[in-house]
Amino acid sequence: MVAFGKKLKERSIEEWQEYYINYKLMKKKVKQYGRQIEVGSLDRRHVLKDFSRMLDHQIEKISLFMLEQQGLLSSRLQKLRECHDALQDEPDISQISNLREAYRSVGQDLLKLLVFIDTNAIGIRKILKKFDKRFGYRFTNYYVKTRADHPYSQLQQVFKHVGLGAVVGAISRNLHELQNNQGSFLSIYDQPVVPLQDPVVDSIKNAVDRLTRSTNFLNFMAQHALIMQDEDLLIHEDQADQQEGRYHFMSLLLNLANTFLYMVNTYIIVPTADDYSMSLGAAATVCGVVIGAMAVAQLFSSVYFSAWSNKSYFKPLIFSSIVLFVGNLVYALAYDFNSLALLLIGRLFCGFGSARAVNRRYISDCVPLKIRMQASAGFVSASALGMACGPALAGLLQTNFKIYNLTFNQDTLPGWVMAVAWLMYLVWLAISFVEPAREPEEVHTSQESNSADQDGNMEKGLTKQLLLAQDETEHDDEDDCDGSEESAEDSRKPANSFVAAYKLLTPSVKVQLLIYFMLKYAMEILLSESSVVTTYYFGWSMSSVSIFLFCLGLTVLPVNLVVGSYISNMFEDRQILLASEIMVCVGILLSFHVVVPYTVPQYVISGFIMFVSAEVLEGVNLSLLSRVMSSRLSRGTYNGGLLSTEAGTIARVIADATITVAGFLGQMFLSFTTLFCIELQISELCSSIARTACGPVVINPTAPADQNEMFNFLVQLG
Repeated sequence: MVAFGKKLKERSIEEWQEYYINYKLMKKKVKQYGRQIEVGSLDRRHVLKDFSRMLDHQIEKISLFMLEQQGLLSSRLQKLRECHDALQDEPDISQISNLREAYRSVGQDLLKLLVFIDTNAIGIRKILKKFDKRFGYRFTNYYVKTRADHPYSQLQQVFKHVGLGAVVGAISRNLHELQNNQGSFLSIYDQPVVPLQDPVVDSIKNAVDRLTRSTNFLNFMAQHALIMQDEDLLIHEDQADQQEGRYHFMSLLLNLANTFLYMVNTYIIVPTADDYSMSLGAAATVCGVVIGAMAVAQLFSSVYFSAWSNKSYFKPLIFSSIVLFVGNLVYALAYDFNSLALLLIGRLFCGFGSARAVNRRYISDCVPLKIRMQASAGFVSASALGMACGPALAGLLQTNFKIYNLTFNQDTLPGWVMAVAWLMYLVWLAISFVEPAREPEEVHTSQESNSADQDGNMEKGLTKQLLLAQDETEHDDEDDCDGSEESAEDSRKPANSFVAAYKLLTPSVKVQLLIYFMLKYAMEILLSESSVVTTYYFGWSMSSVSIFLFCLGLTVLPVNLVVGSYISNMFEDRQILLASEIMVCVGILLSFHVVVPYTVPQYVISGFIMFVSAEVLEGVNLSLLSRVMSSRLSRGTYNGGLLSTEAGTIARVIADATITVAGFLGQMFLSFTTLFCIELQISELCSSIARTACGPVVINPTAPADQNEMFNFLVQLG
């Protein structure tokens, strides 16, 4: 891939050259530091101080120029405001038109400034990452935290573009007043939902949205879906229009309904799986195999559905609905045929119908960028609600009757109900789904290259620069380390196999996937063995188990609301990850039946602590994954969403197998054996998180050497 230094030269505005970050100089400095440390002529503490001082000077140069440009824009807006006020008394159509063009001209210059900010922000992140990579520890954390939190921070000017909101507001408000509504007393503040139909304002809003990295609840929830933006599809405004033309609201709703029904289908059998297994002559702990059979099949279905979605969305959804209808039918009929094999085949069929890869892909490919965050959050919410509604629905299906020798009871009704639900969904799908038009990838590529040459419009050109500037994969600066350069075309190709996708994962991303694996393992153990454990120890009825699981599922959205809106803004990801891991371990320890009598409050409290902590861990982990995973994994069959799905599914398979294997020791030892497995693995994982997932230890360059050594010693001891 083209080195960032070359990109910086290409993107920089010629008259502002001297105010950009001197990336080339700082890169040479980093290499010079490395050589000096190797020969022993310079110690690391001096390097840290000197590099910090040099970067401070660069940021000060950038921020002061930004303030100067903001001042010039403000002065121009102030003069335009005086002309605007004069027109209130004596309106003149030609002058109004000229004034509107003058405001648009200010907007064009504001877009140039946004490009300047974005390019320098990328440069700062790049050089910090290069410094960390060269010297083997995370200096970035220390630098950003100390500079960003300081009351006189100049770094805030670059990363938060402080003050630009007022300029954007002034341009938007005045253009709104001048836009064919003279005489109206309403402003943009009175009609916040009515968009201003002006291309300059739209371009500014898009640029600001892409520069702003907010941690609000909606964005936090959307990142859980691991639906990453593919910059190749968003380079030009014409392509965004094409994507919006492919979007169909009812089709999106059908994808979300598919997600919801599949999660209901997954968890509706959890409260009754042990009872169903015993009614067919098997042990209660065989419920682990029954529940896990669906996950085993999903390991394969995720791959072929992801590949199928490259060509169609409608056909795989139809196939999914038919397979799930048949699977639930077979699951329900297993009772009357007294066949455990049919029971397992029914669940395998349900797993083969998992179309979550198609649901993700539709949102990624067909939903416009402006509402993709809401659609992604809807995908996660549908999954969470399905997880809660599944056990609740099972608790309502407590009846026993026969129709034509077919048994309808608490064991078979989940299969019958879901079969009817999938049949109704199939009819709705056939009537309402609209297959989006597809174009060959080659056409997209040629359109992208040609449109840049043919269109000289300032708004589109600047928007293209802003979108291109977001391409910051881990491969961007490999050429700086080994001197080799990869072509831009090759570096943007999607992975064509699991092996290729795995090679794109950095060590920290691999550990984050391991974290995801472990939390899914712990959650599956808790959910799948709940009916066996509570029946053995407390004699709970099926409805009691359903209520317990329903209450657990209901915590998903409130927990993510609290974490996304508050906790993630107050603490670093590393702190939240470690704290949630510790709380999961606490929940597991409280679950053990050792000396004191095992009581309902102990089990319920420990279950809620473990489940809620795992939810916090999952939310922060997936949110972080969506930001650091390579952009090459945002498209193609073997994408980031598929990798996370496979990791979670493998965890569920192993967890359900653990339950069945542990059941051979007897139900008395089931809880101890499974929870002990989790405890051992999570204890090891906590150490991995501290040392690998969040990077090496942050060293304060201003702290005494003995203090840094003591800090490292304590971390390694922990």
